[in-house]
Amino acid sequence: MNDETYLSLSYLNAWEYCHRRFYLECVLGEFEHNEHTVIGTHVHRHIDKETTRREGDTTIHQQQWVWSDRLLISGIIDAVEETHGNLVPIEYKKGRMGKHLSDHFQLCGAALCLEERMGKSIEYGEIFYHANRRRERVLFTDRLRQATEAAIQAARIAGEFPIPAPIDRPKKCQACSLQHICLPNEIRLLTA
Repeated sequence: MNDETYLSLSYLNAWEYCHRRFYLECVLGEFEHNEHTVIGTHVHRHIDKETTRREGDTTIHQQQWVWSDRLLISGIIDAVEETHGNLVPIEYKKGRMGKHLSDHFQLCGAALCLEERMGKSIEYGEIFYHANRRRERVLFTDRLRQATEAAIQAARIAGEFPIPAPIDRPKKCQACSLQHICLPNEIRLLTA
């Protein structure tokens, strides 16, 4: 990446999920569908249109383009709920609620973009996990903000280094759409 290339919010998610996946997708341009990406697309079908609607006192802006000139990140946030001037970014994910720091980084990155664009502080965001049909509230603490910004900076320079080794997390690798490109098991066998 050069100094004027904006990092996609979805790549920020990939960075935290697995540095090798990020490298394959962002640096080398690899992408492949699997059951998880197809289901994710299906889950998003109702929110993939840019629209604004009202529900009571809340205005919901779907598919909002956000960016930060300071951090050089950009992307589309699934929804932003606005109630009495307060903004709450919302991401929709296909899986189950859990400790998914990659999702938190993506949401926090979107909030940092919104704060820069709107000149307002955003206290928290929410992630709707389709498998649970529940929302998780994510507080934008100083710690999460700092970790998100550090991840952005690390991801921005990742292309200057060789491709990272596969992670040793078989469950993560099994769910990854790039498993057949990454070849984590084969590489571990060859380098053992």
